[in-house]
Amino acid sequence: MRYWLFKSEPNVWSWDQQVAKGEAGEEWDGIRNYQARNFMREMKIGDRGFFYHSNIGKEAVGVVEVCATIHPDSSTEDPRWECVDIRALYKLGRAVSLDEIKAEPRLAQMVLVNNSRLSVQPVTEDEWRVIHELAGSLAEA
Repeated sequence: MRYWLFKSEPNVWSWDQQVAKGEAGEEWDGIRNYQARNFMREMKIGDRGFFYHSNIGKEAVGVVEVCATIHPDSSTEDPRWECVDIRALYKLGRAVSLDEIKAEPRLAQMVLVNNSRLSVQPVTEDEWRVIHELAGSLAEA
């Protein structure tokens, strides 16, 4: 299993909206960055990710799971753009802010710290566990 971080502006697509989609999940559409798209091409069913509120809040709020692998993005007819589907698994014990992540020395190499604009990004297993620790949640496998 691999770990990821999915960023969304909460006024566009929030954690609560993701949760409301239930087991079926939702297409992670609208990504128009080649590096982010290429990361989605690497994803497998069952991979986990942090759901991160960007711009407003700037915090990891929950955990999602990839429930459908790469397929054409239905929000465009341009064949270059693809996406995965994700479903909400659980809310973190508490939200972990970008400031907290940046202040934690064990997360100094995290992509979010060094390239905060990338909307889909990898997370290492160690980073996964540290953020769960900061959130007061157990990292479920």
